[in-house]
Amino acid sequence: MEVPECPGCRERDARIQELEARILKLEGQLRDLQDKLKPPLPPRTSTPQPPAPSKKKTGRKPGGQPGHLPRMRVPVPPERVNRVVPYIPTNCSKCDTPLSAEASPQDPEPTRFQVAELPELAATITEHQGHARSCPCCGEVTRASIPASIREHSIGPRLTATLSYLVGVQGVSKRGVEEIAEQIFDAPISLGTVSNREQEMSLALASSHEEARQCIVDAAVKQVDETGWKQAGKKRWLWVAAAASVVYFVIHPRRNLAALKRLVGAGLHGILCSDRWCVYDDWPGKRQLCWAHVKRNWDKKGEKGGIARRVAKAWQAGQDKVFELWHLFRGGGCTREELNRRMMPLVMELALVLRKGRHCRDRKLARFCERLTDRYADLWTFVSVEGIEPTNNHAERVQRRAVLWRRRSFGCHSPEGCRFVERILTVVQTLKQQKRSVLEFLHQAILAHRAGDKSPRLVLG
Repeated sequence: MEVPECPGCRERDARIQELEARILKLEGQLRDLQDKLKPPLPPRTSTPQPPAPSKKKTGRKPGGQPGHLPRMRVPVPPERVNRVVPYIPTNCSKCDTPLSAEASPQDPEPTRFQVAELPELAATITEHQGHARSCPCCGEVTRASIPASIREHSIGPRLTATLSYLVGVQGVSKRGVEEIAEQIFDAPISLGTVSNREQEMSLALASSHEEARQCIVDAAVKQVDETGWKQAGKKRWLWVAAAASVVYFVIHPRRNLAALKRLVGAGLHGILCSDRWCVYDDWPGKRQLCWAHVKRNWDKKGEKGGIARRVAKAWQAGQDKVFELWHLFRGGGCTREELNRRMMPLVMELALVLRKGRHCRDRKLARFCERLTDRYADLWTFVSVEGIEPTNNHAERVQRRAVLWRRRSFGCHSPEGCRFVERILTVVQTLKQQKRSVLEFLHQAILAHRAGDKSPRLVLG
């Protein structure tokens, strides 16, 4: 900046700088004064949390209690034993008489103790070599090509089935599978190979997944539940439908009626056991509302205190009586007719509880009781219909593996990954319901897929 030559201009500029400095100082003092004149903020009053109820000491030691039946390891059958080491007494423990090495008919059966051990694990590596030969006449080099069917897969079917088993059953991550293959099986593979083998297994299980869906569509009773999922960070829903011996998973972008029809069929056939989610209200046939979900609803209402707590306690007391009768029936203590007869007073008792809640001043509680009254008959289907449970705990139990998977991996990155999840979970949980070997089924499925044959049956009978 050029300095003005005129003395008056220099004096003017100096005066301006002085005034600007005074203005800045005064503005700072004004802000300090305004801060001092502000009324003080009211002190924060936080409602103290009630102390956790102290558990009464029972005086018992941790672990198995006296009278508890031990759960022993079941010995494997004789045909499964690889080697037997006999221990034969040589002299009588009483009179020291020499004993024969050969067993006699009066000798009792030997005691048995089995020890399980792994052999040295190492995958069998087969190297296919395409040799070349030179022609002695013309010098042309002819090379034998390795068949395309061999070059198509660098991982054998049993190892592929084992890697898929580690992911779908044991919940091992892709990097964990890569490390297991290298450290335990001595077969180093890449991370991309793990992902590619997952997709191959997904294709091999496609027909089994469709077979399970058809069984769910035809099932007379089906338990349904849903939980959140992610695909590349976007919200998805993992739905599950469970019947007596079949479990079916599907990942859908919505939590609506279209997703429900994709799960159990467009006809919405059979008796549905579910929670109170509004989508299930479109079910045209009989329903069974899950008492466990209703209990959690009442627990939340009871935390408010006042009339809500009193109504919730009255409902929970009646619900305890309902399940006492149910457990008595399941244990063979009463017949279906007796269950129906003894349950009628509880039906009337809990209806009166809902009536009291509908006419209270707590609007949220009144609306909840009103909605539950509209579906009150759906709470009691299990009393009169054979094969119905009062909860959908079966669906929630088989869904537990998917929930743990979601917590570890935060979902999938692609639609293909979602297809693998729903197919492997369907197969694993269905086979567990049928008490069949998961690893052997995966092995047979990948063998059939590579040979172009029909996949093994997932649902027997």
